[in-house]
Amino acid sequence: MSLPIAMVRIQYEHDVVACRQRARQIAEAFGFEKQQQTRLATAVSEIARNTYMYGGGGEAEFYLEGTSAPQLLGIRISDKGPGIPHLDVILSGHYRSETGMGLGILGAKRLMDIFTVNTVRGGGAEVILGKMLPRRSPVITPQMLPRLIAQIQRQNPKNILDEFRDQTTELMRTLDELRKRQEELLSLNRELEDTNRGVVALYAELDERADHLRRADEVKSRFLSNMSHEIRTPLNSILALSRMLGERTDGDLTSEQEIQVNYIRKAAETLFELVNDLLDLAKVEAGKMEIHPVEFEINNVFGALRGMLRPLLIGSALNLVFDDAADCPPVVSDEGKISQILRNFISNALKFTEAGEVRVRAEYNKERDLMTFHVRDTGIGIAADDIETIFHEFAQLDSAIQRKVRGTGLGLPLSRKLAGLLGGSVHVESELGVGSTFSLRIPRVFEAAEDPAIQPETAARDPSRRAVLIVEDNFETRLIYSQYLKNSHWQPTFARSTREAENALRNVQPAVILLDILLEGEDTWDLLARLKSDPATKSIPVLVATEVDDRGKALALGADAFTAKPLDRETLIRLLSELTEPEPETTILLIDDEDISRYLLRQIFRDSKARIFEAPNGAAGLELARSVRPNLVIMDLIMPEMDGFETIEKMRADPALSTIPIIVSTSLRLADAMVRGIEKHVLAVLSKDSLREGGIRDTIGAILEAAGLGDLAGRSVGHSKPVLS
Repeated sequence: MSLPIAMVRIQYEHDVVACRQRARQIAEAFGFEKQQQTRLATAVSEIARNTYMYGGGGEAEFYLEGTSAPQLLGIRISDKGPGIPHLDVILSGHYRSETGMGLGILGAKRLMDIFTVNTVRGGGAEVILGKMLPRRSPVITPQMLPRLIAQIQRQNPKNILDEFRDQTTELMRTLDELRKRQEELLSLNRELEDTNRGVVALYAELDERADHLRRADEVKSRFLSNMSHEIRTPLNSILALSRMLGERTDGDLTSEQEIQVNYIRKAAETLFELVNDLLDLAKVEAGKMEIHPVEFEINNVFGALRGMLRPLLIGSALNLVFDDAADCPPVVSDEGKISQILRNFISNALKFTEAGEVRVRAEYNKERDLMTFHVRDTGIGIAADDIETIFHEFAQLDSAIQRKVRGTGLGLPLSRKLAGLLGGSVHVESELGVGSTFSLRIPRVFEAAEDPAIQPETAARDPSRRAVLIVEDNFETRLIYSQYLKNSHWQPTFARSTREAENALRNVQPAVILLDILLEGEDTWDLLARLKSDPATKSIPVLVATEVDDRGKALALGADAFTAKPLDRETLIRLLSELTEPEPETTILLIDDEDISRYLLRQIFRDSKARIFEAPNGAAGLELARSVRPNLVIMDLIMPEMDGFETIEKMRADPALSTIPIIVSTSLRLADAMVRGIEKHVLAVLSKDSLREGGIRDTIGAILEAAGLGDLAGRSVGHSKPVLS
């Protein structure tokens, strides 16, 4: 929703100065720093000057867009002049003009966050400028705005001499800042020159050492993964022989010998556990860990784990409980690796829980087709600062129980990596002295090629599918989008942050971008503005799909469409297709000699994608209609040169214009016989009073709907029916 702030008419030369002053006053009231005030005022005055010199005058509208921080200050400057020729060349920076035309446009664009120009030959020009409010500024509500507007209006306008003096002061201040920065830059360059040779030498040394480390790591991983059999075999032999001695297969042992054999067996078991985890980690890192998905029942896995881990229970103060999972559907994944992860979780829970219970349960999310396993204990718990530490290899936390039951420190890091191979993740919730819950979340059906958590950016591009860059940090949402787009002509590339998105754009040219606003620790408002101001990406359609309810700001920053989460598959595919499949351009022609009437009609179609053309009388309107062939004409009846009656008659007599639908908006009484005489030639005859009384949007929308022309009113994303607002 746009909140109007002020409007300045540009008819005379001093209006350009007034426009600059108003821009600075508004920027100051909204908390912009001095330098930003100057940048904004300069950009506005440049466009206002062009409007006066080349467009024959116009108007500048100041408004506020957005309901969340940071809001957007927008300025719309429009004229009814001849339009801007060579606009593409001007914006590219290659235009050369003796009069200077085009330089102001390019300069203003560089000073603003948002800059768009709409122009047509003979149909005037509209320039929209936008600047994001400082992030520290509070969100300005409709209730706060009248007070700020009153504060701005109380400021007395300055004469041209005062304004010139202020501009000179600003210029001197800017030059002084530039001089200081130049001196700082020269000093910094000297320091850089002094250290550059050392840095180059250091980089060369680091590169050499990094290469050695990489080769050593590769050799280590290859050695461990290839030596699996050779290392495990002697350990198995030691365990088997110690077991035979303990069982007195070859005779009795003395009490001292029995103690020694038990020590040997325990040391071998510890070493065997360490070697197994090391070898598994090495196989994962070397890419030799294979996934063998099979269909299995969860209760069968729970039964095997119950029998395997019950011997670890010491005393009756601790219980191991497995909840029935009969309501969960079968899982298609690697049963052995899921069992290995759960075994690690349960054995850790039993080690660090002296009394209470360890409870294992499974739950199924039908909507997302996800399976989650929880292992909850009533043990010592983990401090919040240490939760990430326990996933570091060989990490051990210091506690009284920890000192009694030292582990390898490899079980949890291995579990996390195995979960990643299965397309899932590991989560921990814990509180000191209360207990911990370790959770494994995986897709119920394992699909290695399609899982975005495994290789979202490295998947080979399929030339038969269209690329869509999805900027989304939530794992479950990425998984859902991946499932939605499977077997479609869309191939997703995922980015979890703005940095990843910008890196992805260097390697992939997406047909469309799906953008969430709130990511972990950041928002993407600035990224959206950069995408739509960069010539390399501005043509890529952006669909904002988010939980932030600020559609107006998203569209003002350049988003091509906006919708709220969650999305279903049909809606997602439809929106992506609508944004990438070109639609025929919709044009509407407004013919009226009153500026205010045309302005009010423009506002009705403000949210639509239609291009608006305007003419001040019937003769100009007829010529423009033959040129642009509009999809709809809205006209007055009483106008100079050629009135509406004659214009309608000539349009209906012209084969090229005879089928164009017409709506009449007039100040004549609707009961007048002259008005009734043209009703059969037009869609409807409306009173101009309705333009000022409100409700006209719904009225025109209903007329267009009844005539099968609903698309002319524009469509709000997420709605199936066309709407006007």
